This record gives sequence, C-alpha cells and structure tokens, in this order.
Amino acid sequence: MTNRRTAYWCLALLATVLVCLPAFVRGEQPPRKGLTVETIFDWRTATDPRISPDGSRIVYVYGWADRMSDTYCSNLWIISVDGKDNRPLTQGDHRDSSPRWSPDGTRLAYISTRNGKPQIFVRWMDTGQEAQITNAEESPSNIAWSPDGTQIAFTKSVPAQPPAGVKMPKKPEGAKWAAPPMVITRLWYRQDQQGYRPHAFTHILVVPATGGTPRQITSGDYDHSAPEWMSDGKTILTSAIRKPEAEWPPIDPEIYAINVADGTIRPLTDRRGPDQNPKVSPNSRYIAYTGYDEKRYSYAVTKLYLMNADGSEPRLLTTDWDRDVREVFWAPDNSGLYFTSEDRGSRNLYFVPVTGGKVQQVTQGAHWIGSVTIAANGRMAATLTSAQQPGDVVTFTAPKPSPQRLTSVNDSLLASFKLGEVEEIWYDSFDGEKIQGWIIKPPDFDPAKKYPLILYIHGGPHAMYGVNFQHEFQIHAANGYVVLYTNPRGSTGYGQEFGNVIQYHYPGDDYKDLMKGVDFILTKGYIDAKKLTVTGGSGGGLLTAWIVGQTDRFAAAASQYPVINWYSFCGTADMVSMCWRWFRQWPWENPNEYLPRSPISYAGNVKTPTLLITGEEDWRTPISQTEEFFRALRTRKIDAKMVRIPGEPHGTRRHPSHYIAKILFIMDWFDQYAKGEKSPAGEK
Repeated sequence: MTNRRTAYWCLALLATVLVCLPAFVRGEQPPRKGLTVETIFDWRTATDPRISPDGSRIVYVYGWADRMSDTYCSNLWIISVDGKDNRPLTQGDHRDSSPRWSPDGTRLAYISTRNGKPQIFVRWMDTGQEAQITNAEESPSNIAWSPDGTQIAFTKSVPAQPPAGVKMPKKPEGAKWAAPPMVITRLWYRQDQQGYRPHAFTHILVVPATGGTPRQITSGDYDHSAPEWMSDGKTILTSAIRKPEAEWPPIDPEIYAINVADGTIRPLTDRRGPDQNPKVSPNSRYIAYTGYDEKRYSYAVTKLYLMNADGSEPRLLTTDWDRDVREVFWAPDNSGLYFTSEDRGSRNLYFVPVTGGKVQQVTQGAHWIGSVTIAANGRMAATLTSAQQPGDVVTFTAPKPSPQRLTSVNDSLLASFKLGEVEEIWYDSFDGEKIQGWIIKPPDFDPAKKYPLILYIHGGPHAMYGVNFQHEFQIHAANGYVVLYTNPRGSTGYGQEFGNVIQYHYPGDDYKDLMKGVDFILTKGYIDAKKLTVTGGSGGGLLTAWIVGQTDRFAAAASQYPVINWYSFCGTADMVSMCWRWFRQWPWENPNEYLPRSPISYAGNVKTPTLLITGEEDWRTPISQTEEFFRALRTRKIDAKMVRIPGEPHGTRRHPSHYIAKILFIMDWFDQYAKGEKSPAGEK
C-alpha cells in the first residue's frame, strides 16, 4: 500500500514538473512572435456563404494562395448549420466561386475555371454529378436561378460593332506584320484589373439549367448589371444606363424590367441619381433598390428605396438612417428588408419594416458581418471577423441573434503565432472633431520601451478602417512597429457630412486629422518621435505623398499606387467621373484648381526618404503618377526608390508573391531609415 501511495505521489510530482517545464522542453512548439510574410501563403479564407433554402446547410468558398503557381485558388465546401460535417464539394488547383442554390435546394450552380476559362457548372446535390452548362469565350458572372429552377440567367461581355479603322494594303503571302493599331472611340476605354476594354458591352443571357445554347435577352450598346428574377419567371430586373452619352458624368443608372421571352424592356425608375441593386419581395408585390439623389457630391450616403412591382409609388425607406445601405435582402415573410451598414468601425445587420419607420439594429458588437444570406425559415449565414479573429462562416437567427462560428479556417495557423494587441482610440482633432482609430502593438509589447511607428492611411478616400482582422498590419507589428490606423474626415461610417466635407478640400483637413492622431499616440510615451514612418495605398498613397511635402517629421515614407498630379490623373485614370465629382471645373477650364491639391506641387519641399511602389498595369492610379513624383524627387537628389510590379493592377494583389514583395519592400525601407538597418542587398 505504501509503495502504491509513493508511486502515485511520484507520478503526480512528475506530471506537475512536466506541466511547469517550458513548452520547448516538453516537445511542444511555443507560439512564435508575431505573423510573418510567409503566412500569406498559409492563409485561408471562408467567403460567400450561401444557406440552403431549407436552412439546413451552407455552401461557402474556401480560398488559399498556391505556392507553386503563385495564384489564388478556391473550392466549394459545405457545412451543416449545427457545425458538423464540414467537407469539400469540389477540389483542384483552380477557382470555384459564386455558389447559388436552386430554388428547391436540389442543385447548386457555380462558376469554375477548372477547364481553363470561367464557365457555369451545375451540381446535383444528392448524387454529386455535375454538368458544364456554358462554353463561352467571355467569362460569365452574376448567375441567378429562375423561380422554377429551369433556367439560369447570367451576364457576360458581348462584342459590339468595332469603330472604323483604315483599309490597309494587302499583306504579301507569308509576311509577318506587326499587330494592327488599336482604334478607341469610347470615353471609358480602360479599366483597372481588365486593361483596355474591348469594344463590347455587358448583357444578360439565359441558358437552360441542363445546358444548351445561351440566349441573349438585352441589346444595345449598354452595360447591364446582375439579373434579378420576378417570381413569375417571365421578367428579369436589372440596372443600366440605357441613355444617350451613357459614359459621361453623372453616372446615372435606372432600374429596368426585361421581358424574358422577347427582350422588350421598360424603365421602372427615372430619378436623377443612381438606382441600382433591385430586390424583389417574396410575394412579388414590391421591388426594393438602393440609390441617392444626385447632387454632385464626392460622397453620398446610399439609401434604401421601395416601389410597387410596376414601378409606381417609389418611396424612401431609410429616411433618417445616415449610413450606407449595403447587401439588401428580404425577410421571408415580406415584412421588411435586412441590410448591412458600417458605423464607427463596425459592420452589423439592420432591419427596416416595409412600411418604413425606424431602422432596427439586428446584430450587435465590434465586428464586421457581411455576405449575409437567409433561408425560408429565417436562419441566416454570414461571414464575421473581428480585430483578433479572421473571417469565418457564422449562422444565426433574428430578432435576437447570437452568431455561432461554424468554421475555423486559420485557427491552427494562429495557434503557432502570438498576435499583437489591438486597441481602439478616439482623439480630438484640430477643431475638436472626434476621430476614431486603432493601434496594433508588437506581440511582446513593453510600455517602458520606445517603438518606431507606422501611420497607415486607408484609400478611397471614402472608405473605413474598422475592427476586422488586419493581417498585413499584424506582420508590421511583429517586425517591431506600433501601427496606427485611423478614419480621418472623408471616411465612411460616420454620416453624410463627415464623409463629404473634404469634397473640394482633399487633401486638407483630413491631413490635419492624421497628424493629430500621431500627436495623440506620442503622448502615450512608448513611441520614438524620431522613428515615425507613414504609408498607405491609393488615396492613402496620395496622402502619404502629400504629407512628405508638408512636413519632415517622418523618418521614411512609402507611397503605394498614389495620385500625384490631379491634372494628368484626370486624363489617364479609368474612373471618368472622379474629377467631375472632386472639382468644380475640368482641368482645361481651370488648371489652377488642380495644382494646389496635387502632391507634385510640393515636391520641392520633400526631405523625407520616399519609396514609391505601383503595379505596371494599374489603371486606377496609373504608374505615370508614380513616375512623376519619383523623377521630381530624384532630380532634387532626395533618397527615393521606385518599385514597379509587373502585371499588377491597383492594389498589387494579383499574385501572392507580389503582395509579399510589396510588404517586404516597405519593411526594408522603414527598417533602413527608422531602425538604421541595412537592406538585404546592402543598398541605401
């Protein structure tokens, strides 16, 4: 008995010792200090969840970055609403996307690149059998089932009559001539992500759900948006600008009803201002849509409207709601509409009765909810992310939802890393305006130490930072920086006045908001004032270039795909209407309105070492903008470097390796000037 008792206590003591030993001694791997750029290849995404009509299952898109092909891939996965039986529906190193349940839940339509080009496939859910429904040269998108499940509507680009060229001499047999000249007559001739736009227009087609020849139901030199079926299956709704001079500002689409049988089309709206995203009520009595009155604002809050199915009696539902309405869908009982909206850094779900009245908040919390779909029984599926939790699929029911997380696509990866703490802040700007922001601290943060700072500025400028997980910022924090990101005036999520106040003053007071944010964080005592750095992309790249022309308080700057010269930008960028909204007159009418707001005008003031990084196929903020600033800085012998990323559009995320390279170039530049470290290549 004594020997047993002794053995028991010895085992207990041994267990205690093993538990108290460091993890690496026990054979376990302790969490690593912060995320690294390599985790971009290990990262997984769960997006576009679609709940089945009966509310029992959810199909979602599971995405990853492929190391070998340097591309992004995705497959479809399915999970029951109780969180069990999570498994793949499709497999392969290609892209499967846009899953859409048939009305009876027996089939699933989706788009796949498995055979090279994107095509529509249909899967029978009971047997797993599949059929390729289209074989189109141009990629189909925006697929939508007919109410009886016999047809699928979709959009695709359809070639139109090209502009006239010239009659060339006959080419000798066997001769190899250069490619012919390109003839352009359209105002909007180039598009980011796409390049030079072919002389073609986006039309709606329908195809039998069992396959066959697609039939085009729209016509004319107009672009049409996603199709929305009426419940009788005889009519499809869309939004389009079917007007003379459709490409000229203001961009003013209307809602149209299309007869599926003969293609006749009639407008349902005629208001000055965009009318878009039609959504038919389950009983087909009403059509909801989004838009706003055109007042030539640079930013206008998107409202929710309702009209009868024939287009009569249009009325505004969200009268007193001063936030953008997004992702609209009907309650199954026709009682009202759900939508998502951004408010002070969070995105939640809201509801408004069909009779109008006060907007009701459905979900609560500091998180981002999106891609919400609803089943006939009222159960919903969505994605949810928060500051410390990447996006996953959740499910819940109204009116008092408690989102249940169903997937955990990055939990195993994050278990190996220690994340930086995220802290929300509010501070007073120069005029007392309250500005919201966030701080990410290094994983092993010590408030007694002094850290370098990265001020990271969002683009848009009508966009919003929030409480969603910030992968790139966590990587910078793991490299020993405190990261500050804020929502200066001009940001969305704070109402019409706050968003539009910068219209004819950008950059301007938003710059002051950012500087006050830096001043605020310096009062906390753990930032080294001599090691401040600043970066941002697009509108954030513009503000970065603006900042170094106004102050030399930053040790280094990295301007990503910026606007540098508003005058030249208006003639080269793909966004035709931006200058119409941002300036009172065109450049040739009043050049003096453009130069004072262009960073190029202040290049003579710059002392800050500045990195410029842009994709060579960026047509949103063309690389010529970057070239102008780089030439100006190097002419003045300022430390500057231009990084040109081949084949990349706006945002530089077409290839994972390019995204990683962008982060590493910024880290290397900041380390040189804020930490005094040499670059890997040994260059200054």
